[in-house]
Amino acid sequence: MTLADLDKTYLWHPFTQMADWCAEGHTPLVIERGEGVYLFDGEGRRYLDGNASIWTNIHGHGHPAIDAAVRSQLGALAHCSFLGTSNPPAIRLAEKLVGLFPPDTLSRVFFSDDGSTAIECALKMAVQYFQLRGEAGRRKFVAFSGAYHGDTLGAAALGGIETFHGRFAKLGLPVVHAADGAALAAIPPGEIAGVVVEPLIQGAAGMRLWPPGTLRELRDWCDAGGALLILDEVMTGFGRTGKMFACEHEGVTPDLLALAKGLTGGYLPLATTLATERIYRAFLGGPAETFYYGHSYSGNPLGCAAALASLRVFEEEDTLAGLGPKIDHLAAALDGLAARQPRVAEIRQCGMIAGIELSGGDGSLGARVCTAARAHGLLTRPVLDTLVFMPPLSITAAQIDEGLAALEAAIGEVCTQSI
Repeated sequence: MTLADLDKTYLWHPFTQMADWCAEGHTPLVIERGEGVYLFDGEGRRYLDGNASIWTNIHGHGHPAIDAAVRSQLGALAHCSFLGTSNPPAIRLAEKLVGLFPPDTLSRVFFSDDGSTAIECALKMAVQYFQLRGEAGRRKFVAFSGAYHGDTLGAAALGGIETFHGRFAKLGLPVVHAADGAALAAIPPGEIAGVVVEPLIQGAAGMRLWPPGTLRELRDWCDAGGALLILDEVMTGFGRTGKMFACEHEGVTPDLLALAKGLTGGYLPLATTLATERIYRAFLGGPAETFYYGHSYSGNPLGCAAALASLRVFEEEDTLAGLGPKIDHLAAALDGLAARQPRVAEIRQCGMIAGIELSGGDGSLGARVCTAARAHGLLTRPVLDTLVFMPPLSITAAQIDEGLAALEAAIGEVCTQSI
């Protein structure tokens, strides 16, 4: 049996209708190698990684500095328990992450495995924090329409997308869903433990941009009512918006911050929840105050070594300083795409994140365009009929043009057939 046959026989893929995947006419795409911004399949075909391997890769595949760091750490220690012991990469990474934020703000780092568990951790921290302060009535959270914060039960309760979260809406934490920041005025703050939001842009909502000032508005509401501001920078962190973290654009620091995806440069599963010292100190005391939450692979040395190396690459290659011209080039190229393609209804861009919404679709048009783009050397995934272009930050201007040309060709082919 071929690898594709074995895949169809034994695997169950995420966010995938397996009846279609395993259909006789479908051949799974098996990626065997990565180099820079490109991925290669078993036949040697090359694809530009147009969604950074589901929004994770930062500096390109096979970056020599990150490769070397993981190999070096592998020669020392691959993993040991973080319950009762520590390890050098985890210690150094925590110090480095805290140093990326203003002094006396986010000062403690809690490790987990992925974005959903980082959010889950933040929710449980918030609930227990208020219990320890004698405010057990604060157990509800505010989240927003179109929100996506992960698929574990607590994180899924925050979700505002029926397709992903509807079946499980009544099973998680109590959540009040709001349309926007203005809707907070109608929510009594006394029972709210925290407000959870993706800053600047909502990913799974179709790359929807928040109005400028929204983050500051949420910070002020939380401060006035005593709730915690919890930011989900799983997608937006590590340069995606043009700054290291999206919250920097509005000068806002949260009480709890979830990071994952780009944390290791897209190499290994690792997540963190950063907390203020005020929250951390509420948990100090005896067994009753302990935060009983954790993961077997918390603080994994290989993941932490990769993350440290990724942060060094940011410094040594001056990654953030080089983003401005790329962001401008992407904006100009997207404008040209919209001008030439009448089926492009709207383009939404935040830094190196772009959503290209197609008109006249039924929810499956985006997937058909992305499948067609493979023949033109581009891999990406849509959000319904919104095409996502979010490549590694290491992409060049010429490669941006290459990726958008592939998308334009695919739009032309598929949309002509759809008329």
